Amino acid sequence: MQHQSEINSVRKGILPRRIRTFMETESASGIVMIICAVLALLMANSPFSHVYKDYIHLHITLGLGDKIISESLSHWVKDILMVFFFLIIGLELKREMCEGFLSKRDQIILPLLAALGGMVTPALIFFIFNYNNPETINGWAIPSATDIAFALAILSILGKNIPPAIKIFLLAVAIFDDLGAILIIVTFYNTGLAVIPLLLASLGIAAIVALNRANISSITPYILVGVFLWFCFYYSGIHTTLAGVIVGFAIPMRDKNDLHHSPLNNCMHFLHPWVSFMVLPIFAFTSAGVDLKGLSISSFLEPLPLGIALGLFFGKQIGIFGTSWLLIKTRLVGMPEATNWRHLYSVSVIAGIGFTMSLFIGMLAFTGEHLQEMVKVGVIAGSLLCVIWGSIVLRFIANKPAIVSAK
Repeated sequence: MQHQSEINSVRKGILPRRIRTFMETESASGIVMIICAVLALLMANSPFSHVYKDYIHLHITLGLGDKIISESLSHWVKDILMVFFFLIIGLELKREMCEGFLSKRDQIILPLLAALGGMVTPALIFFIFNYNNPETINGWAIPSATDIAFALAILSILGKNIPPAIKIFLLAVAIFDDLGAILIIVTFYNTGLAVIPLLLASLGIAAIVALNRANISSITPYILVGVFLWFCFYYSGIHTTLAGVIVGFAIPMRDKNDLHHSPLNNCMHFLHPWVSFMVLPIFAFTSAGVDLKGLSISSFLEPLPLGIALGLFFGKQIGIFGTSWLLIKTRLVGMPEATNWRHLYSVSVIAGIGFTMSLFIGMLAFTGEHLQEMVKVGVIAGSLLCVIWGSIVLRFIANKPAIVSAK
């Protein structure tokens, strides 16, 4: 989730003024990710495709003593770099729950239930196309995710006159979407569990809770325990990104000895530029390179990519907009301030851009290279449809004033 104050943490003088100005824009992270994804696609379908494949399959060995781990670069991006992305998600969730819009119960009903509808409906559409295929059914959660960086980039570029309330609505939906994705990953996408590493992980969790209760405001102890948790989760069969979420929730929102000091905000301010402009672009570059030369129309119509693409394009907008329409029409909630149905529909379409989290879940769901390639085809196709149609809708409503009506 992009916040201008977080990007402003890049110190003046380190980067040229024009680059700093670009990084401070709300759409910057999404634009950089789009560029990296396009570069990956171009390289994967160029005469230099072997260079790209050698790059993402480059083996890197890490170890201490007799504990040696050798994996490909794309694996380390998923298991190490993406931990920092999930750390940001954990920090973001805690901040909004403590002091943001998620701290007010009357403001969370609409985005919470809309996000739930936007996760369940795509999964159902995927299930319809894959229920009788045991090889692909494990990918049911892939189209349930929203890429908030991409979505905000499109909204910021094309939705200049979108009311602030609708942007908050999209952010809230994305936050609940991220929380749902975390729960899905922890519950459904783990390998065989090992008891001893899990017991050690429980000790690590107890230690990090103790740090929080003791009001330790220094970030270093939390990071050290987080590294310990990473190793525990890696060897236990639970995905390592959970370590990032736990650390994010453990870091104190406020220092009880100095309420003006926020360890959580300081951590976010430091991490956000690195995650937005290094971690996510690297993930986009290593994940989006699909070899299109061997694909035909029939490849796009296979159950796996078709279920993902239609789940993202139709499932997200049906789930989010349909749930919102039902809640507002039955007067359980009100229409967001200064917005109308066109605004709600436009962000429902944009929320179908599921690039980062969808690709990430796809990597966890399937280990075979062919199935992972089909996941990429489905995610890119579905997200591209949402970008095109969402852009048309945003352009159509951009200069029209909202007529507030929930009747």
